[in-house]
Amino acid sequence: MGADFGRYRGTESRRTVESRLPQWLRRRPKAAAAHDAAENREALLLAAAAAGLPLAPAAHPVGYRCSCERVGCPTPARHPVSFAWQTQSTTDPAQVGRWAEGQPEANFITATGMVHDVLDVPLEAGRSALERLLEAGIDVGPVAEFGAGNGDEARLLFFTATRGTPDDEDEWWPCELDCHPETMDEHPGLRWHCRGSYVLVPPAKLPGEYGVSWVRGLEHPLPDPLTLLETLTDACARYVGEDDPDDHHAVAWPLGR
Repeated sequence: MGADFGRYRGTESRRTVESRLPQWLRRRPKAAAAHDAAENREALLLAAAAAGLPLAPAAHPVGYRCSCERVGCPTPARHPVSFAWQTQSTTDPAQVGRWAEGQPEANFITATGMVHDVLDVPLEAGRSALERLLEAGIDVGPVAEFGAGNGDEARLLFFTATRGTPDDEDEWWPCELDCHPETMDEHPGLRWHCRGSYVLVPPAKLPGEYGVSWVRGLEHPLPDPLTLLETLTDACARYVGEDDPDDHHAVAWPLGR
């Protein structure tokens, strides 16, 4: 009886372990995928810093809300977490690594106008322009998709070299006056992010399971923005139905040096 009972207990124990094993195996790929995603996120952020893009932590989505918990946040998951983001932004890999590890859900912004600018256009107009630019053999730098699938809010971000600060300040202004991310919904045309502005850097998550991802990576050198400008503005004019070449009111750009 005792031996039989012992064999019965042993059999039941093995059955219990075997029944739990498939559950563990089902959970393990999810954990492995999350680990791989975290490593990929940190690698992409470090690559951005190594390419000279100054980074700072940003808010992230919590469901359809923003992690900043501001009621009615106008730019959920799209803004820096600190008001000092311009001085906080850095390319230091150690600091970026600490931020990435310590804030695993955080998006990151890159401050424009120091090393690089960003030409920000509606997604469909940007895709059309990108195709035309590549067919013409024009060097296009890194390009990111913002919110693909999210209708009119979807954008294409062309990363370029910065135009810097011109000698004549009267011909130039901080682009936040015209193209701060908070005005994204009101201005469907091209926005030139330079000094005083920022964009989300991939990888980033947006409310509603949308995101920001690279279409062309940082291995592509930053071009002069003027080499892309005519094609982008033409595509934007077609997108918003404005074919008047003398109408510059919908476009913000610093042409002076």
